[in-house]
Amino acid sequence: MIENHITLKKSEMPTVWYNILPDLPRPLDPPLHPLTKQPVAPQDLEPIFPPSLIAQEVSSENFIDIPGEVLDIYRLWRPTPLIRALRLEKALRTPARIYYKYEGVSPAGSHKPNTAVAQAYYNKKDGTKRLTTETGAGQWGSALAMACQFFGIECTVYMVKVSYEQKPYRKVLMQTWGASVFPSPSERTKAGRDILAKDPNSLGSLGIAISEAIEDAVNTPNSKYSLGSVLNHVLLHQTIIGEEARLQLEKAGESFPDIVIGCVGGGSNFGGILFPFMRDKLKGTRDFRAIAVEPVACSSLLKGKYDYDYGDVAKNTPLLKMHTLGHDFIPPAIHAGGLRYHGMAPIISLLYDTGYIEAQAYHQSEVFEAALLFARTEGIVVAPESAHAVKACIEEAKKCAEKGEEKVILFNLSGHGFLDLGAYDKFLNEGLPDVSE
Repeated sequence: MIENHITLKKSEMPTVWYNILPDLPRPLDPPLHPLTKQPVAPQDLEPIFPPSLIAQEVSSENFIDIPGEVLDIYRLWRPTPLIRALRLEKALRTPARIYYKYEGVSPAGSHKPNTAVAQAYYNKKDGTKRLTTETGAGQWGSALAMACQFFGIECTVYMVKVSYEQKPYRKVLMQTWGASVFPSPSERTKAGRDILAKDPNSLGSLGIAISEAIEDAVNTPNSKYSLGSVLNHVLLHQTIIGEEARLQLEKAGESFPDIVIGCVGGGSNFGGILFPFMRDKLKGTRDFRAIAVEPVACSSLLKGKYDYDYGDVAKNTPLLKMHTLGHDFIPPAIHAGGLRYHGMAPIISLLYDTGYIEAQAYHQSEVFEAALLFARTEGIVVAPESAHAVKACIEEAKKCAEKGEEKVILFNLSGHGFLDLGAYDKFLNEGLPDVSE
């Protein structure tokens, strides 16, 4: 019998995060100050982030120890399982061996607590009393609300309005963990009021919600801002996913994946599973394909410019060198709210620009078709964001079937879709429109 559920003991859980920065093919272009356009100094970021996270953002250490208090909370759900998709393989009649890392077992239902817990810990350590943030689909806001509750920190979340309306129970989940949740754009900030003055019916965007959260943080005593993707320290915390996956693939008797896949909005779950494998490719000791999967409606890698841009509409953030659709881009109201961001993580952008990773994009109707096949074979109802990775995996497995290739495909199933059933309802009973940028 083939073992399809590969687990690690609690004692086998990795105790370090992997920092890819020293191994990149070239250094990242420095963030620029939003006003002076000069490279930012660490002190320029202190109104927004705590010193500990600023230090991690620019660290040159290859491995960073995970604090004991963070590990203790991780152990509530980690290590997460690596599962071989035997029933999906059979349905596709593919010789490929498909494995998925299931991050939906976390209390918040996604990979987001991996960095939320770490960020809440470091903020608490540095004296922060309150955190503000944005959220798209609500997975990040839920994770931070939970983490703040663990460490006794107040939490305020600006949720993109279209998702606030599409996914009402995400709001309830955040409130259950003690967070205050507001639809964005809101009347609470100048950035929100300015957007509403121009468009009272604005659907919102992550860029707008980020503007509101930063404005709130810098104007409120003892508050800092917390970001769920894009920045180096966020992707750093997610590498526990890939570190676990390496150990689990070895247990399964697999030497190395041939293909690693993840959905991308800002890049955190993809970076999390990819980077611990990418260090071998960067050193020239292994080779494999890495596929970042985007929605056609918001495809920053395939259609964006690789240039400096702001992370938010109000231009409060430093300018980052990244693939971007423009900071004022308002994505269509697709149901993969966590992928509705105009820019891509600088590290992911650099790896794409240098040819170490590739990108694919799909419409939401074909993504939901893939999600249905996965649910009906593997039993898991996946989040719309994660379904993009499922779709790419299915397409690669079909190619293996056509060519008779026994490749190992690994993808990150970044979250479950139990709070996204409204989207499934529309798809199953009404149909979802396919929209481009």
